[in-house]
Parts: sequence; C-alpha cells; structure tokens
Amino acid sequence: MSSIGHFAFANNTNRFLACDPLADQPFAIAGIPYDGVVTNRPGARFGPQAIRSASLMLCDGIHPFFDVSPVGLLGDALDMRLPNASPLTEVRAQIERQAAELMARHHCVFLGGDHSVTLSLLRAARARHGQALACVHFDAHCDTWTDHFGEPSGHGTWTYEAIQEGLISAEHTVQIGIRSSGDRSAREYVADQGGEIFTARRLRGLDGAGLAPVVQAIRQRMGDRPCYLTLDIDCLDPAFAPGTGTPEPGGMTSSQVLTLLEELADLNWIGMDCVEVAPAYDHAELTSNAAATFVWTYLCGQVAKRA
Repeated sequence: MSSIGHFAFANNTNRFLACDPLADQPFAIAGIPYDGVVTNRPGARFGPQAIRSASLMLCDGIHPFFDVSPVGLLGDALDMRLPNASPLTEVRAQIERQAAELMARHHCVFLGGDHSVTLSLLRAARARHGQALACVHFDAHCDTWTDHFGEPSGHGTWTYEAIQEGLISAEHTVQIGIRSSGDRSAREYVADQGGEIFTARRLRGLDGAGLAPVVQAIRQRMGDRPCYLTLDIDCLDPAFAPGTGTPEPGGMTSSQVLTLLEELADLNWIGMDCVEVAPAYDHAELTSNAAATFVWTYLCGQVAKRA
C-alpha cells in the first residue's frame, strides 16, 4: 500500500515521494551513497536517505507551477551497492555499470554522494546517447582542477575530466553559481574551452523575471542537444544549505535555482543528479528539503513535457 498522503513524520517508507519500488516506470530515482574522495567534511554518503525522507513532506507531489505529480510514473531503485572501501576507479566502474542498466530503461535522477560520482554517470549517458552531452552544472566550485591535492581524481576534477574525455561538449556546458577560491586557469577553464560561467557574483540581485536573460542564454547555447543536469547543493548559500561538505558564503538562493529549473524544463534533459548533501551538518533539514524540492521540480517539469 502506498504511503503517499501520510504525514511526513509517519515514515512508512523511505522511497522518494513514497513512490513504488522501481519496475517499469518511465522515471527512476537511485541513490549513490559514496563520499570517498571528499576534501573537507565527509558525510554525503548519507545524502540519499535524507533527501528521500525530506521528500515525504511534499504530500501528493503535485507541483504548484507544473500542476503535475511524478507519483505513478516514478519508481525508486533504492541505493546502489558499492565497494566503498575500494579504489576510486573500481567504485566508478561499479557506478557506471549500474547507471547504464538504469538509463537503458528509465529517465534517471541520481542522489549523491559526493560530486565524483557524476563522472561515472556521464560516461554511462555518453555511451547511451552516442555524442558529447550538453551539461548544466550548478555549483559553488568549478570542479576543473587537474588534480585533487595531489590525487589524480576526485570530486573537484570531474568537469575537467569530462571535457577531456569528450563526455560533455565544452561549448554546450554552462556553470552556475561558481564562487570559490582558485587560480584563474581552473576558475575560467569552462569559459576558456568555449562554455559559459554564470558566477554567483554575476547573479547577485537577479531573480524571477530578472533571470530571463540567463535562461535565454542557456537555452540558446544548449539547443536540442541531449543535456545532463548536475546540481551540487553547495551552489546555494550556506544560509539555505548548511548541510554540505564544503560550504561557500555568497551563494545562490533557493528561489533562483527553482526559477532556473522551472524555466529550463523544456531543454532536452536526459538525466540529473543532486549531490553533496551531508545531513550531519544540516540544520532543521534545510539542505535536504531544498534538495528534495529541486529533484521534485525537475521531475515534474519532465512529466509535464510528456503530458
């Protein structure tokens, strides 16, 4: 029996939106409980469960803007089984294999986990779609470092690696909310390769209709190329999302992110991840509630397109 409609505190399931287990539904949720390469505060492996729990507050799941609910079209595959104590290469191979199996049958949203998991998801998506993908990347950090404090790969290198591997097209890549410290070669890497960066500073004071030029610029750049969305919760200011491993003051507001997700729902999205939710540092479930709302909004936008 479905738990939808129960009070959020009466937790009879921890599937996203209390949806049914994954079977043949067109949309799928899957957790990736891995945080083996974080560089500051660990704990994002617990993000998938916290996001699911927060989603239960969304009641019947009917979105106030799209006026649809993904319930009935969505199944929860629960969490990937991963060798968390193994080398990153082995963990990534396992993520890619399991993601490819899910992507072959469903439009997928993945709940991280740290941001290193996105490289595996892009490898699986690139293989499925047969071309370099467009990518919209919400983040406080550019994630374009060529190494990770001496390590060859981590949660701050995946964008550089994805462009180098041809998984994403640099000119069809947009970064939103970037503001962390870093040398110019890393900060401006995507722009230098032909993409676009909307820094947090560039977005200050813009919301609602004020974001229309940003929406238009992203839409024109992406065209109809298959587009992947990766949303690091630390794109938000810590006032909106304290529960993350590497918080950076001066970030985006929840309403800015929601406006962009709603207005860009018509892009040719092929999948999404939401990463870096670390519940141990959260306050009043602010971070997990924001993450659940962003995932729900993305899913409702895709369901509305089907209708």
